[in-house]
Amino acid sequence: MTTRLLDTLRDQKVPVVGFVNEKKLYRFGEVDQRIRALQMWIDHGFELGNHTYSHSSLNQVGLKAWEDDVVQGENVVRLLLGQRNLKLRYFRHPFLDTGRDLQTRREAEAFLVARGYRIAPVTLDAWDWMYATVYEDAKRRGDTALQQQLVDNYLSYSDTIFAYSEQLAKQTIGYEPKQILLLHANELEGDHISKLLDVLRKRGYRFITLQDALSDQAYGLPDTYIGEEGTGWLEHWAITLGKPPQGAPSVPQWLNDRWTALHPDKP
Repeated sequence: MTTRLLDTLRDQKVPVVGFVNEKKLYRFGEVDQRIRALQMWIDHGFELGNHTYSHSSLNQVGLKAWEDDVVQGENVVRLLLGQRNLKLRYFRHPFLDTGRDLQTRREAEAFLVARGYRIAPVTLDAWDWMYATVYEDAKRRGDTALQQQLVDNYLSYSDTIFAYSEQLAKQTIGYEPKQILLLHANELEGDHISKLLDVLRKRGYRFITLQDALSDQAYGLPDTYIGEEGTGWLEHWAITLGKPPQGAPSVPQWLNDRWTALHPDKP
């Protein structure tokens, strides 16, 4: 999966940053293989970023435990990047949870700056992780009809989300900023990311680096969002301006039901 995904991104000249939970490296008998998979990202010309060691939510574990998880999550990635004279520059919040209160949020941001990080925001998110979980189960069971249904619906839902986000941006800040898309490395994207790239191109997008995207003035706008649930930065700005968004498209109920059936222990 990793090779297919990275080859497609490289061949189609789509610059990405892979955000790593280093805890996932430490599976018995697979450590070297998993570290080599990270090395492949760098070999393909992509950056790696820190996503904490164990995908800890700042909202759930508290500031000190979260800070410890950030530090623990940078050891291997920093080493691999350093071997190419590259710096570890970017951090992405797990679950997009940025803090339950403004003091915690600001202290977390200051901590990241002190360690040399810039936060990687998100403005486009089509919940590929939910589609991917059900897709991987269908693929394992050989259910090709469900796989195709999932791919078709994922692409359609993504297009709907992109349209919604573009309109939300215009309503909130008056223009469409350089967007930052959240995706995950999974079988769904490994098999079909070229189709998603086509959806984006048809909407007029071209692909730029995270550094270039962050040069957009929107990412310097006031942002005082706090809350129990993480959300994207378009929503951050809208809520900060007192214009909470309405009518965000939801994933279909049948998908949510299938995902829940695969994770009966999750709320």
